[in-house]
Amino acid sequence: MTYNKTTYNKARCRPSYHRRMAVMPDAVRDNPTLSRFELDANGVTAVANYTIAGNVITFTHTEVPPQARGGGTASQLIAGALQAARARGLKIIPRCSFVSAYLAKHSEFQDLVA
Repeated sequence: MTYNKTTYNKARCRPSYHRRMAVMPDAVRDNPTLSRFELDANGVTAVANYTIAGNVITFTHTEVPPQARGGGTASQLIAGALQAARARGLKIIPRCSFVSAYLAKHSEFQDLVA
């Protein structure tokens, strides 16, 4: 898909389409020391910050460096993080707007919402 002004999502300041990258959710790693999930893409690291209290993980912020934006990196990061939360038996609270938007589009993770 070519980029033009009509495919640009002005509210999110990034393209509204998602190209698939060669990165799979399996590459998402938890960095508990920094309280974040990480995904390497295009030579940079995308992160999803969180806090954990009991059996609830709260996603507070997702950040993708400019070099990796527009290719679905954030979606792959959050998919991997949600899969990890499920595997650990955690419920989630989406305080991050990107995580909230992702959940609205992916009903397969609705059972995780606290």
